[in-house]
Amino acid sequence: MAIDDPKTLVSTNWLASHLKDPDLRVIDASWYMPADNRDARAEYEAAHIPGARFFDIDEISDHRSELPHMVPPVEKFMSRMRAMGVGDGHQVVVYDGAGLFSAARVWWLFRLMGKTDVAVLDGGFPKWRAEGHPVEDMPPVIRDRHMTVQRQNHLVKDVTQVARAAKLKDHEIIDARAAERFRGEVEEPREGLRSGHIPGSRNLPFGELLKDDGTMKDTDALKAAFEAAGVDLKKPAITSCGSGVTAAILSLALERIGKTDHAVYDGSWSEWGMYDDLPIATGEA
Repeated sequence: MAIDDPKTLVSTNWLASHLKDPDLRVIDASWYMPADNRDARAEYEAAHIPGARFFDIDEISDHRSELPHMVPPVEKFMSRMRAMGVGDGHQVVVYDGAGLFSAARVWWLFRLMGKTDVAVLDGGFPKWRAEGHPVEDMPPVIRDRHMTVQRQNHLVKDVTQVARAAKLKDHEIIDARAAERFRGEVEEPREGLRSGHIPGSRNLPFGELLKDDGTMKDTDALKAAFEAAGVDLKKPAITSCGSGVTAAILSLALERIGKTDHAVYDGSWSEWGMYDDLPIATGEA
C-alpha cells in the first residue's frame, strides 16, 4: 500500500521525485534529548537534504514560558518562516535525523498555524542516506515568501483543559512516553518533576507505532496499536508526552488512520509533573 500523502507522510522515493519542484520546501527539524549528546544544527550544517532549511524547535518557541519549546506566538512563527523562505503555496516536507521523532512536532505546528500542505518524511534522514539519495552541506538559497496564518486553536490543549478532560473522562488522553515513565517506576529526565501519569490516561509509547527501520506502520497496524493500548477511538483524543515533541507522533498516527478530532497537550508532563496540586497516578493505566 502506497503511503504517500502530502498532508501527512511521504516516502523517500516521493521526495526524491519531487525534490526539484519549485514550490517544495524541505525542513530539517532534528531535535534530540540532552542524553543523546547530538548537536542537531551542527549535523545539519555537515549534511542535509538538498535545499533543506533548519528549523530550531527550541528557538522557534514561546520564550515567555518557562516550559520547553512551547508553541511560538503566531507573529514569531510567521517571521521565522518568512526568513526561511517558507510561505503560502508551498508543499512542505519535514524530516529529522532520528528517523521519525521530532519532525512530527513541526508537522503539527504547521497544522496548528493553519497549514495543511505539510508531510513528514517517513524514515527521515537515516533512510534517505541509506538509499543513496543526494545530500549537501551548502546553505539553501532563500527567497522571501509571505505566509498567512490562521491558528487552529482546537489542535492544542492547555493544562486547564486537560485537567477538565481527565476529570470528566470525555476525551482519551494518550501518553507517548516509555512504559516505565508512565508507570512512575523511574525518575523523569527533567529535574524536579514527579513521576507517574495523568489519571485515566492511556500509554502508547511512540516507538510502538514505528517499524524496525524507523518508518511508520501501516494504517491497520496503527489502529490496532491504539486499540491494544485501550484507546477508545470514538472519543476525541489528547496526546501527551514529556515535553510535547513525541506526542505529535501519536497525532500524526491518528491523522493517518482518519481520526481528525485530536489535539496536543503542549505542556505535557513537563508541566503536569511540576505542579503538586495536580493529581497523578502510578502503575498500569
